[in-house]
Amino acid sequence: MLKLGKHASLTTIATLSVAAVSMAQAQDFTLSTGSQGGSWYPIGGALKAAVEKKLDDVSITVTPGSGLANVQGVAVGRFPIAFANSISTVDGINGRAPFKKPIDNVCNLGTLYPQYFQVMALDDAGVESVTDFEGKSLTTQQNGHTGEMLTRRLLEANGLSYEDLESVSHLSYSDSVVAMKDGHAEIFTLGTALPAGSVMDLANSRDISFVPIDDETFNQFKQQNAAFQKRMVTAGSYPGVNEDVPAITYDTHMIAQCDFDDEIVTAFLEAVVENTDSLGNISRAMKDLTPKEMATDIGVPLHPAAEAFYRKHDAL
Repeated sequence: MLKLGKHASLTTIATLSVAAVSMAQAQDFTLSTGSQGGSWYPIGGALKAAVEKKLDDVSITVTPGSGLANVQGVAVGRFPIAFANSISTVDGINGRAPFKKPIDNVCNLGTLYPQYFQVMALDDAGVESVTDFEGKSLTTQQNGHTGEMLTRRLLEANGLSYEDLESVSHLSYSDSVVAMKDGHAEIFTLGTALPAGSVMDLANSRDISFVPIDDETFNQFKQQNAAFQKRMVTAGSYPGVNEDVPAITYDTHMIAQCDFDDEIVTAFLEAVVENTDSLGNISRAMKDLTPKEMATDIGVPLHPAAEAFYRKHDAL
């Protein structure tokens, strides 16, 4: 135990107390990920194991989260590190809806892989475009999840809203799949990596088709947030998907408080680049991930330790 002389100043004692609290937080903290059934949660578990192996005095609790809530949670100090979507983080930094004001103390650690806003319908639902959603039943995620927010934006871009649908359910990925299998929903929307296990489960049980995103709809998304990109859901991504389909995409990245512990941030980045093979078994897009790709500028400032890490790897 550290002993202080009887003349030690209150300032010294306070400084040591703050340092002790900070150290305790750095050793035992929460990593907020995503919904169970998506890719963020198992990737978070893999990184927890790798980082705890590197740093003996660190204990990480992995919890489910969501794209929007994770950005806000890091900003207000609910947890120091999380997974996020590039579009949500950029919206937060710029204070765009659904954020009420610009956020700060949120830094980028690195880009991990692209996320696809996947819009699919049962083959017998008669849905060939978003305008066909009217009068149909839809299942998506709970409020606060990026997929749910994008679903509302998708409808708005096509002159629709939830009120124009027969029904809207806010469910987990797995419960949404059950609803689709049972015919209680005709359309399923979610934002996650490609391929998604939940969608694969659905495609192996029911005939589905991906709803294509037309240029006019995508341009409305792009005007709202430059982080959106159009990519193709390639033929063969799922059973029954026999041709390439255009989709709205963005990027998964890791964020942390800008003053979060440098050693822990570095350990996370090392854990990613040293385990791309095993992480690629969770999300195929991470199989050949490089520091150069991780350092891609997405409009979010890099954490100081992340910047140092990428300079060390000649990625900046």
